[in-house]
Amino acid sequence: MRVLVACEYSATVRDAFRARGHDAWSCDLLATEGDPRWHHQGDVFDIINDGWDLLIAHPPCTHLAVSGARWFKHKLVEQSEALEFVRRLLNAPVDRIALENPVSIISSRIRKPDQVIQPWQFGHGETKATCLWLKGLPKLAPTTIVDGREARVHKMAPSPDRWKERSRTYTGIARAMAEQWG
Repeated sequence: MRVLVACEYSATVRDAFRARGHDAWSCDLLATEGDPRWHHQGDVFDIINDGWDLLIAHPPCTHLAVSGARWFKHKLVEQSEALEFVRRLLNAPVDRIALENPVSIISSRIRKPDQVIQPWQFGHGETKATCLWLKGLPKLAPTTIVDGREARVHKMAPSPDRWKERSRTYTGIARAMAEQWG
């Protein structure tokens, strides 16, 4: 299966699908942290029509997540552009699509998510509500429910790379996507 993982620099989801034998590619404006042979650095819409069977998209949440609601009134243009980007991803010419984002205005401006998952459902003792908007895909079934739930991501200290660390997909969730959707 041909899999495109949009807005992913870490290669976490891409590599989970590659480990299961899929022709999986990541795409981001940033260089990948993984093997660059399977990464398109650039605009996802430059390659969106290249015959993908599955699209998993992680659009930037900077102007969408409700955790930043106090700043919404100052970034109406950025928010509008971010929502248009999400709409274009959801309407991509791909039969199976999963769009991932934290709790955000996508829910009120486009549509409610099909599912909300937590890292602790997939082997990580942490909390981080993650919404999934699905097209042609089943909901993810939890794989390993664990105790010791901590809001590690929420408590991260300020740093120049905080946004990158907060946006990483947990490996247990990536494995579940590859196993259940691949």
